[in-house]
Amino acid sequence: MVGFDLDLTLADTRGGIGSVYSALAAETGVFIDVPLVVGRLGPPLEMELANWFPEDRVPEMVRRFRRLYPELAIPATVLMSGAAEAVAAVRAAGERVMVVTAKNEPHARATLAFLGLEVDLLAGGLWSSAKGAALREHGAHTYVGDHTGDVDAARAAGAFSLAVATGGFSAADLLGYGADHVLDDLGAFPQWLDGFDRVCQTRPGEEREEVPPIEGR
Repeated sequence: MVGFDLDLTLADTRGGIGSVYSALAAETGVFIDVPLVVGRLGPPLEMELANWFPEDRVPEMVRRFRRLYPELAIPATVLMSGAAEAVAAVRAAGERVMVVTAKNEPHARATLAFLGLEVDLLAGGLWSSAKGAALREHGAHTYVGDHTGDVDAARAAGAFSLAVATGGFSAADLLGYGADHVLDDLGAFPQWLDGFDRVCQTRPGEEREEVPPIEGR
């Protein structure tokens, strides 16, 4: 089982999410720095909204955001480079695909359906190390994500942390934080997975060998 994050790993949701925040700002008259928000996607919605609205208004804004999301955000979502090929590579290797995301499950499911990505398991509403329980429960050996919170998720699951430098963190940031390996994007994932299958899968009782780097990382 290979687990993937959703936003900025499989799905480029920046334009759509930005549209929803712009709509919220227009409706409420509250300034929201939309470029800043879409440049740091990853943490739960409640955490981001708390940067712009008083605590007592956050639940209301969460509800409004989620009402606007299907109409404004999902149609503006596009695949990240290499995402479809990455999912296909996992299936070709005879493994299952799991998505674990901080996005609420209905919107995550709708996003995957809109993009035409078929996955075996989906767990929504989980962030950072809280993702680890879902990954561990379903036996994910690798978790792929763009955020330092995704590195925490892999660590909590006892899984290999494969990072992609497609979000707000550079390859150096992710490696420095503790990712086991970093790809520039998912375009290199099929090659990496082939190497992982050949080198890292060991018999019971053997130690896992180090994954050879790809493209200098």
